[in-house]
Amino acid sequence: MRAAARPDLAAVWRRTWALAQEYGQDPAEVLAVERLSHLSGVEPGRVPQVVAGTAVEAPLERRVHQRFLRLRATRRDKHGREWPLAAIADDFDAPGASLGPLNAGTGLPRMGHAAGVQRFFGVHAGFLLADSKSAVERALALSATDVADGRDDLERLSYLTGMTPQAIRLTLDGKPPRIPLKEQVHLRFEHLRRTRVREDGQPYSLAAVARSFEASGQSLTRLAQGEGLPNLAAAAGIQRFYGVEGGFLLADDTEALSSALALIEGELETSVRDRENPMLAVLRAHDVRSIVTRAGRLSPQGWKSLADHLDDLLAREGQLGVPGTKGGAPTEGAPAEGETP
Repeated sequence: MRAAARPDLAAVWRRTWALAQEYGQDPAEVLAVERLSHLSGVEPGRVPQVVAGTAVEAPLERRVHQRFLRLRATRRDKHGREWPLAAIADDFDAPGASLGPLNAGTGLPRMGHAAGVQRFFGVHAGFLLADSKSAVERALALSATDVADGRDDLERLSYLTGMTPQAIRLTLDGKPPRIPLKEQVHLRFEHLRRTRVREDGQPYSLAAVARSFEASGQSLTRLAQGEGLPNLAAAAGIQRFYGVEGGFLLADDTEALSSALALIEGELETSVRDRENPMLAVLRAHDVRSIVTRAGRLSPQGWKSLADHLDDLLAREGQLGVPGTKGGAPTEGAPAEGETP
């Protein structure tokens, strides 16, 4: 089924306010209008209206223009100045003049340029534009506040991101696959068609998807065949049709604020878990996978030193020694020198 019901932001706001109180934080600071504006790109004055459901949505071209201006105003260089168009465009090998219409509000950028702008400013790129790392990070953050639906973790992340389980594993291991934008958008569009289907279990036709934003099915043929990128208006329409997040530049205000609130909820819940077990924060900060991988390259003497240290630590904690060791040396089945556990 496509397009879930629009989120009830007032209910999300109340839930987040209650969570902040429960976790001993000041709800007024957690839900400060400026903070929500910074996360979502929605102008501060519009935030209360969007939450209340009374805001009139701006046309896509004006919305993207306003958010680009807000990026430049709120994400400045080390001297506190706005980034020049040339510096932004140079980051993705384009001339500064290519961002002139976007900056002036007279036209939408090409999809590749929109991806470059978002990457330059470090904001989430949206379902079609996100690189592997940002897609997984956002899906994990949103999953923290979602109710599990019985899927395996990797399957759920795959469903949320449009990435294969193998690509997710590589990304979590710090080795995200490098996929050209055109191929990435094509693969994720096909993922949407395959996983968000009609009630009869069949994929929506290209004509049905395109009709939702007043275009013809032929306009999506090249995308479906992996031969071209859609323009931003078409990308926004596709994401809206399938009910996935539109991204910082493409999301309408309700989508953008809903995402920001979900991230805040996740941060609150994570902070509580970290306080309950401080080791969780340490493990996250030092990247357990990296530690284990490096441990796998230790010599036998190194393994003994590591095992002795862990035995001592566990003894102080009142627990048994390290499984899989005998007197600190690797037992049969333990990684040999140069192997990864």
